[in-house]
Amino acid sequence: MHMAIDSKLRTCETHVLAVQEKFPYQIKETQWVSEDQVCITVDGDSAPDIIAFLYYERGGWMPFMAGNDERQLNGHFALYYLLSMEEEDPGYIHVRVEVERETGEFKAVSPKVPAAVWSEREVQDMFGLKAVGIIDDRNLCLPDDWPMDVHPLRKDSMDYRYRPMPTRELEDYEFLKDTGDHETTTVPMGPLHITSDEPGHFRLYVEGENIIDADYRMFFVHRGMEKCAESRMNYDSVPFLAERICGICGFAHSTAYAQSIEAAQGIEVPLRAQVIRAIILETERLHSHLLNLGLVCHFSGFDTGFQHFFRVREQSMDLAEMLTGARKTYGLNLIGGVRRDILAEQKLETLKYLDNLAADAQRLVDELVSTPNFINRAKGIGILDPKVARDYSPVGPTVRGSGFARDVRWVHPFAGYKSIADKHEPITQDSCDVLGRTLVRIGEFTDSIHIIQELLETDLPEGPILNDRWTYVPHRYALAATEAPRGEDMHWSMIGDNQKCYRWRAKASTYSNWPVLRSMFRGNTLSDAALIVGSLDPCYSCTERVTVVDVKKNKEQTLTRQQLEDYCCDRRHSPLEI
Repeated sequence: MHMAIDSKLRTCETHVLAVQEKFPYQIKETQWVSEDQVCITVDGDSAPDIIAFLYYERGGWMPFMAGNDERQLNGHFALYYLLSMEEEDPGYIHVRVEVERETGEFKAVSPKVPAAVWSEREVQDMFGLKAVGIIDDRNLCLPDDWPMDVHPLRKDSMDYRYRPMPTRELEDYEFLKDTGDHETTTVPMGPLHITSDEPGHFRLYVEGENIIDADYRMFFVHRGMEKCAESRMNYDSVPFLAERICGICGFAHSTAYAQSIEAAQGIEVPLRAQVIRAIILETERLHSHLLNLGLVCHFSGFDTGFQHFFRVREQSMDLAEMLTGARKTYGLNLIGGVRRDILAEQKLETLKYLDNLAADAQRLVDELVSTPNFINRAKGIGILDPKVARDYSPVGPTVRGSGFARDVRWVHPFAGYKSIADKHEPITQDSCDVLGRTLVRIGEFTDSIHIIQELLETDLPEGPILNDRWTYVPHRYALAATEAPRGEDMHWSMIGDNQKCYRWRAKASTYSNWPVLRSMFRGNTLSDAALIVGSLDPCYSCTERVTVVDVKKNKEQTLTRQQLEDYCCDRRHSPLEI
C-alpha cells in the first residue's frame, strides 16, 4: 500500500521491536507509511495493552484516534490509534485495529489510556461502532434527537442519509458530577460559542464560591467538514476548506492537511516553500498569542492591558497582510508547496516591522508581569496536575505550562523548522497554573519573532515554491502535525481513487485540551471559571446570559454577560447578590 522506505531512514523501529518482544505474535502487519511514520496492525484484544505499553513505558503521547470505513477496501472498519513517540527514536506510530463489520465491537483503550476517550466516543457516534468497556459511554458529536441508526461517516449510502428527521424532542444528555457529601449549587454556563470547534455548555457544581466539580458538552453545531471533503471536494481543494476550521490558526490546519497528503504520496516539497510555511505559521502565532494575552488581562479585570494588547495585535495582522495579501485566511497552501512567494522588498519590510512590534509588545509584557493584581489573580489558579496531563495528552501552552516539553516544531521538526531545530527548544513552565500558561505564551511570542528573523535572514533558500510533478497513488494514508498557537493540529488523510479524500480526520488543538478542563476547574472559585477557560485559549465568545441555579433553595437568577464579567473581576460578592 505504501512506498518502500530505506531502512536507514526509518524511525520508531526500536519501538516496534519492543512491542514484538513484549507481545509476541500480536502484530499482524508492519508498514512504514513515511520516513517518520510506521503502522502496525495488531490484534484487537491486545490493542489496549500494546497502546498502554507504548504510551506509558516508551514515552508516547496520543493526540487522537482516526476511524475509517474500509469495508470497500478490505471488508472491515479500521481504527488508527496515533501515538507521538517523543523520547527515544522519535516519530509516529499508527496502531491499527480492524473491527468486524458484523458486530462493530472493539475493546476500548480508554480504561488504560484515558487520552483515547473522546476519539472512542466519536467513532461510536460517527461510525456506529461499539467500544466495549469505554470509560464514558455518552454520545460526543451527535445531538440527543439524532436517529440512533444513522452514522454520518459510513461509506455505504444505505447507512447514511442526509438531513435525517429528528427522532425525539427530549434532551437527555447526562452531565457528570462527583460532589460527594457536598451540598452544591448548579451553575450552567452556556451555550458558549467556540469559534474553533462548536458552541458548548458548561455545568459548574459549586458549594458557596468553591467549584467542587464540573462537566461540559461541546459539538452543538457540527459543520460536517470531513464529510463535505470526502463527498463533494477534490483532495487538492481541501487545503482551502481546512483553513476555515479555525479563524485564528487556519493556516496551521491547511499546512497539516497538505503535509499529510505529501507524506502519503511521497511528495518532496521545495525548501523555499517549506520555509515560507514556517514563516507564516509563526506570524499566525504572533497575533494569536497577543489576542490571548489581551483576553487574560480582560478576565482578570485589567481592561487597559486588554485594549493595548489588541492595539499591538493590529501590527501583527498588518504583517500577515503584507506577507500574504490577507489579514487571515491566506489561501496560500497547495499540495506540493505554496502559491505565493516572499519577495525581496517584503523581506526587508518584514524585518523592519518585527523590530517595532517586538519593542511595543515588550513594554506591555513588562507592565503585565509587574502588575501585582494580575499575578495574584493568575497564580495558583486552574492547576493542571502533571499526572492528569500525562493521562490525557493535552497540547500547546496548556501542557507546556505544566512542565512538559511538547512542541511539534522541535520534537518532530517539519517544514522550515528542520533547519533551525537544533537552535530552539520548547518553552515550559512548571507552575501548572494560569500564570504559567501565560508566561509560556509570552516566551513563545518573543521566540516567534526571532524565528521569523532567523528564517528570513539566513534560512530562506532560493528555488521554486511548488512541486507539481508527482504520481497520484490512491489509498495511501499518512499523518501530519503542525504546532498551532494553541497546540498541535493533526490531520490524518487517505485519498481515494476518485480524486477525493477517502477519509480525512482533522483534529484541532482545542479538541485535545477540553478533556482536562474538568480537573482544572476543581478547587477554584466560581469567579475563576472564565479565567481558567481563557487560559486554554479555546477560541470562543460568550453568549449573552448565564443562569445560576440554587438547587437547595430552588431559586434561579439570570445574569447578563456584563454582570458575569463584573463578578469575575470582583470576587467580593456572591453571584446571587449581584
